[in-house]
Amino acid sequence: MRQVYIALAQFHPRLNEPQKNLDRMGDIIDHICAGQKVNLIVFPELATTGYECGVKFTELAEQAPGYTIETLGARAARHEAHLAFGMVVKHKVESVMYDAAILLGPDGALMGQYHKVHLKPEERPIFRGGFRFPVFETTFGRIGLMLGWDIAFPEAARSLALDGAELIVAPANWEAQSIEEWQTYLRARALENAMFVAGANRIGDEYTYSFGGASAVIAPRGEQVASVGRDDNDRPKEAYAIAKIDLDDVKKYREELQTMQSRQPAVYRAVVRNY
Repeated sequence: MRQVYIALAQFHPRLNEPQKNLDRMGDIIDHICAGQKVNLIVFPELATTGYECGVKFTELAEQAPGYTIETLGARAARHEAHLAFGMVVKHKVESVMYDAAILLGPDGALMGQYHKVHLKPEERPIFRGGFRFPVFETTFGRIGLMLGWDIAFPEAARSLALDGAELIVAPANWEAQSIEEWQTYLRARALENAMFVAGANRIGDEYTYSFGGASAVIAPRGEQVASVGRDDNDRPKEAYAIAKIDLDDVKKYREELQTMQSRQPAVYRAVVRNY
């Protein structure tokens, strides 16, 4: 058995206030790890800045590694836990920015970053799109990263699965009005690929968006292993959930179901044809 403990940290990032968000994230990490040992903590997309920053993203963007990674890396190292979170990253050319997912190792070092491939129309004037789906080898298994709207594209999850990912980690900013879509996509991506999917969605309101939480870990057969629920007034709440999973289940179900082995790539040409 390869037992892994994953914590989903669902919170409300404060718009344009990275230091407050870093402080809050640090407090959440300390609180989670004071209760039990975890292997991985996942925060939402753009967790350090909020979503509707507009042109201010140019001031908030950082190179990686940089201050944010050093700050959160110290927390990761203190608790010997992997961290995954979203932030805005800038290239050496100042005008080039990415909506990025960051993965830190249990020593606090940057293991890698992923740049969001599927940008929504309102994101395209701000961010440059990524062009690959990397898989990262951790101390407990192989992780693929996605961000938000990526989860709506089955090709993305399948690409990660074919490259060996056993767990997809998906930080997100998913709207409250479409939260059933989010929940359906998480389950579909897990079932299609017989793999674990861990989605951490934010909460809170900004200028024109309201975000719906519903962070969850889904197992290879589609069952929900852990989730962050709602408060007494049926609103998404700031909280965390911890899932205990066995990554050996991925190999078990893939061999049992034969989904990957039964693929017929020669007849899928339309999948890679531009619309």
